[in-house]
Amino acid sequence: KLVLYQAIMKINFNDAASLKDNGFTGFKRVSFLMNNITAIPDQPGVYLVVFDRSEMPVFCKKGTGGFFKGKDPNVSHGELKANWVGKTKVIYIGKAGGGTSSATLRKRLNQYLKFGNGQPAGHYGGRLIWQIENPGNLIICWKPLTSGDPREYEKQLITEFRNFYKMRPFANLTD
Repeated sequence: KLVLYQAIMKINFNDAASLKDNGFTGFKRVSFLMNNITAIPDQPGVYLVVFDRSEMPVFCKKGTGGFFKGKDPNVSHGELKANWVGKTKVIYIGKAGGGTSSATLRKRLNQYLKFGNGQPAGHYGGRLIWQIENPGNLIICWKPLTSGDPREYEKQLITEFRNFYKMRPFANLTD
């Protein structure tokens, strides 16, 4: 665990080059991935959703997210603004696999994209990104993991983010 943690301590969440130096690849627009899911590796790992603009986004009252188990995925404009973290490009940190889960990046991100396309898919976490105007312009990058637990890596990324920004990434509502 110590080696893994030291490896991510150098991440600058506001710099694509730093993300790439830490093994993140892909960097594809959501709109591209919705039609090209096979571009995503079919193995466990972690992924990031990136907002590549410097200004705060425009938030929609009703996003494109699906109603999973009948729950409304939308939150108030005030909650969206309160969760926004300035001076970072990373707005969500997610994982695929680990523990007893056999999910791969492709399967997990496919659920996420289906949810964002209005389907009641099982990816309620990270739902706030679907209330950003034009979510198809967001970028997703990923880091396949050949060893280690994606859950632990995700937790360490969120901890590192919180240590620097004093709050979770915008769409991470829990640690």
